[in-house]
Amino acid sequence: MKRSRFQSIGLILIAFVLVLGGCSPSGGSPVKPENGAEAPAGDERSAGSTDVKLTVATVNNPDMVVMQKMTKEFERETGIKVEFVVLPENDLRKKVTEDVALGAGMFDIVTISNYDTPIWAQNGWIEPLSPYLDKMSAEQREQYDIEDVFEMIRKALSHNDQLYSLPFYAESSMLYYNTEMLEKAGVTMPENPTWDEVADIAKQVKAANNVPGIVLRGLPGWGEMMAPLNTVINAFGGRWYDMEWNAQLNSPETTEAVEFYTNLIKEAGQPGAFSTGFTEALTLMSTGKAAMWYDATVAAGFLNDEKSSQVAGNIGYALAPSRKKDNTGWLYAWCLAIESASKHKEEAMKFVAWATSKQYIEKVGESEGWGVVPPGTRHSTYDNPKYKEAAPFSEIVLKSLESADYDQPTVDPVPYKGIQFVAIPEFQQLGTEVSQEIAAALSGQKTVEEALKLAQQKAEQVAKDGGYKK
Repeated sequence: MKRSRFQSIGLILIAFVLVLGGCSPSGGSPVKPENGAEAPAGDERSAGSTDVKLTVATVNNPDMVVMQKMTKEFERETGIKVEFVVLPENDLRKKVTEDVALGAGMFDIVTISNYDTPIWAQNGWIEPLSPYLDKMSAEQREQYDIEDVFEMIRKALSHNDQLYSLPFYAESSMLYYNTEMLEKAGVTMPENPTWDEVADIAKQVKAANNVPGIVLRGLPGWGEMMAPLNTVINAFGGRWYDMEWNAQLNSPETTEAVEFYTNLIKEAGQPGAFSTGFTEALTLMSTGKAAMWYDATVAAGFLNDEKSSQVAGNIGYALAPSRKKDNTGWLYAWCLAIESASKHKEEAMKFVAWATSKQYIEKVGESEGWGVVPPGTRHSTYDNPKYKEAAPFSEIVLKSLESADYDQPTVDPVPYKGIQFVAIPEFQQLGTEVSQEIAAALSGQKTVEEALKLAQQKAEQVAKDGGYKK
């Protein structure tokens, strides 16, 4: 019997997470909430009662640590208990995808992204949230104010005109530069540079300061190297597929973009780039060992923090570089969604609405400091004078977010959405495999043409096997 596209997607993801489970050091370990109690997975709690306990699967990052601390207030206000299962990002994806694909109901609320949301919505793994928002009282709707959430974020988290997750934190990408190093080199960075201008400045700054002129991710992974590289491909007029799902990874435009990226790293970037991910790049930039860095807007807060950055106060900001296409910054959001298998959907929605509200952001700002509030989700955050004072980079981050072209990420039309990813379930594996080929070119093991020839074959096979190419 021929399977539907959605059934195939489910089987692909289940198989993928099981493979990851076999490879991951923690793959065979039981998942437990942070306090050590077993994750609940039964009917013993009665919905609507004060003894309801929600289990939240979340990523291990500073914003979520603050959320756990603040949740005590939610528990006092509602009588609903909340337990967190905190995991590294790769482990989180594996465990949560396995749980929703199998309908196990281990978690009530899951932390996912704008990549996962529409795919999981298609499979019925997460609940549509629009009906819950519609059921709110007029006062509750006014307080939550869904229109305050950036429109491009809402669109990215929707399927069939319904929201399926709500954003806790969001980011685009932009260029950081050390103002002292650029001044020493006698160069000025425009707010909206081209990649050719960036390359020229990187070489001059490297010569003048004897440090890498620019840091770019070279660590293989669909969410590592491919995130910034995909925006470069888009800027150069490249794309992954044309409208008939013919792969385009060895097209002249894509080849030129990848050659530019790898050559820029070799000529003006950091040594050993194929082992540089976000964390390693942040360390180089924050310790004054690099002049420029193109990456996520979330890094602005880290670089501006005097407690953790040696270059705080000496960082300038520019929009994602352009070439044939402007508005090339990516769009990514960590979001909260409700599992379809949850036995406590009403209570779960209360928590999701609380943790993604502008009132929550206000409370974090007042108790933890405005520099650490969850960024990138609401107009009101960027209108707040307290946030503007604590985040001198807020204006250009806002420009980056508002200009992110999620629906039309490329010069020529494409049949997919997504800027730094292709929003199909196979992209997790495909993107990683392609990045491994490009990393081999970066390290000198093969040429860019050889790497992209193999990448083209892999992308073509995915289009055929996935039923995209007719």
